Amino acid sequence: MASILDSQNSPSFRLEDTTHENKKLMRNISVKEFSFSEINPYSPPRLSCPTLNTYSYPYSSSPSPTHCHNAAGEASHKCVSSILKKDSRILSMALSNGLIYTGSDMNMVRIWKFPDFTEFGQLKTRACMVMALAVSNDKVFGAYGDGNIRVWHRAGNNSHFRYVRLGTIPRNGRYVRSYITGKDKMKHSRPITSLAINTSDDVLYSASLDKTVKVWRISDFKCIETIQAHPQQINSIVVADDGILYTASDDATVRVWRRIFCRSHWPHALIVSLPTNNSPVITLALSQDGRVLYGGCSDGYIHYWLNSWFSGQLQSGDALAGHTHAVLCMASVGRFVVSGSADSSCRVWAREQDGQHTCMAVLMGHRGPIRCISAHVDPVEEEYENGCTVCSGSLDGVIKVWHVTTTKREVSNWAC
Repeated sequence: MASILDSQNSPSFRLEDTTHENKKLMRNISVKEFSFSEINPYSPPRLSCPTLNTYSYPYSSSPSPTHCHNAAGEASHKCVSSILKKDSRILSMALSNGLIYTGSDMNMVRIWKFPDFTEFGQLKTRACMVMALAVSNDKVFGAYGDGNIRVWHRAGNNSHFRYVRLGTIPRNGRYVRSYITGKDKMKHSRPITSLAINTSDDVLYSASLDKTVKVWRISDFKCIETIQAHPQQINSIVVADDGILYTASDDATVRVWRRIFCRSHWPHALIVSLPTNNSPVITLALSQDGRVLYGGCSDGYIHYWLNSWFSGQLQSGDALAGHTHAVLCMASVGRFVVSGSADSSCRVWAREQDGQHTCMAVLMGHRGPIRCISAHVDPVEEEYENGCTVCSGSLDGVIKVWHVTTTKREVSNWAC
């Protein structure tokens, strides 16, 4: 394994010195930043770098950054597992019911038991490149490089169960009929980048490089709506428990959508558009209570918005500074927000009572951009509290599992 990880083909990235808080954190906007074209051969080069260069906005125009504290004095962390499979790049990940699902360039989804991380099974298809994964109850949804979504059902009890293939979204017959009749094609015209599930409404959302979000009814796999969401490609979507949909795009905005239930077909309407200072938004995460929305951007910043209990409006917070390359993935669990970046590092942030954030740990060890991440709150122990387990997947083909722990004294002022 060492010879593989140390090979000259492994990507490398230059890290800026961030040891002094009084030093401005310089953003690297070179061609080494993340690009969906690096993952999907059918997508053209991203416009992120040219866009950022043409805006040429100074550092002072960015929102007030929150710099990391010394992680060693705030929390302890260690890598407990590092797994290298012959799957090339790890592209997607989902955590549900004590199992982790990982997708890669290959034609399979691997299933791992959590937290010991032993391989449990595989979901194989003829298609390759699992671009996104989503799990809800007993169903697993995988978006592949051919633009289709494969669906599996978990049958059996908790101790003995197996996965049964339910079908493909969209169903081939419906797609052919819609193509012949000239109606709106149900299938995305370009690769899917993100999936989200609204369990209360029994719908699945899929975002694509074709600038649209499609709404699928899970019961019959029918496309019930196509949202022309952004003027540029959509990189990530999340949905809240109350049905609010958030979409992130290369147009440097996060858009907020709500379903209009007074109409027969329940379309989505745009509520507000949240700007991010001309920086394309790559990934989104939502706190478990739905009060905080996070947007990871191509300049390395993480913007966040607070949802007011009184007005119900999203209010912009500070920008979290620490990553030197694009933020590619995020996960929010409990008090923690975990971010993965093209600078090959993960950062664990703690949300404090006043809404501010502190960088608790920097997880180093990958030799490539971190493409996907999952997190789980650990059981409370006698001397520790609010520890979390982080699972990260990288384009170097390695999956790593980390334990992050914080003492009671260090988290006494935190709030969910």
